[in-house]
Amino acid sequence: MKLDRVIAVRNDKTIYRDGEKCVKVFNTDYSKADVLNEALNQARIEETGLNIPKILEVTMIDGKWAIVSEFIKGKTLAQLIEENEDKKDEYLEMFVDLQLEVNSKTCPLLNKLKDKMNRKIGQTELDATTRYDLHTRLEGMPKHNKVCHGDFNPSNIIVTEDGTPYIIDWSHATQGNASADAARTYLLFCLEGDNETAKKYLDLFCKKSNTAKQYVQKWMPIVAASQSVKGNEKEREFLLSWVDVVDYE
Repeated sequence: MKLDRVIAVRNDKTIYRDGEKCVKVFNTDYSKADVLNEALNQARIEETGLNIPKILEVTMIDGKWAIVSEFIKGKTLAQLIEENEDKKDEYLEMFVDLQLEVNSKTCPLLNKLKDKMNRKIGQTELDATTRYDLHTRLEGMPKHNKVCHGDFNPSNIIVTEDGTPYIIDWSHATQGNASADAARTYLLFCLEGDNETAKKYLDLFCKKSNTAKQYVQKWMPIVAASQSVKGNEKEREFLLSWVDVVDYE
């Protein structure tokens, strides 16, 4: 396998192109279980019929775990938005339509979003009273079984030259409530400092899905708390600023 063309570098992985293959190589200290879970998630999502790169193999390269999948040639939606500011609204429409397509699918063997969130809230450094409030709120939210991407943002969509979109990075995929997935995407835009796009996105998601904005907002503190256990200190501070359950009563 030829690993001399780097596509992207992340905190815990490096992604290479090898001809028509994309090779994601994880750091030596990355959990084997997490690698295999990511591969399994992607394989299960393939079965839903969504347009995603197919898994080709899971292997070890120089003592490091790697996931090999199809290489999709194109630009990310984030790149297209940056290069074509005048088409931003059009691309945002495409973005929301793709998310709703994801949320229209079911995949019974995926991990449950509520279980994951409950576990992560328990791992936060929030005081016991706040954690109790968040756990209670989470348990009170409607139980759905829709496919949720978990990190749905324009950088995780590749658009080919003929305009076909592919959704990548399924490591956080779960089944649960689509409005929680929307709350996560809203917060991702806010984390980038793009509050205007965050607002436009939320308005569009709610309009297209016929969902009350207040309903998505009820998920914000829960999602923010569950996401605060990872990331850098600045991100953690920002997310924890959303964890005020009283504001959303």
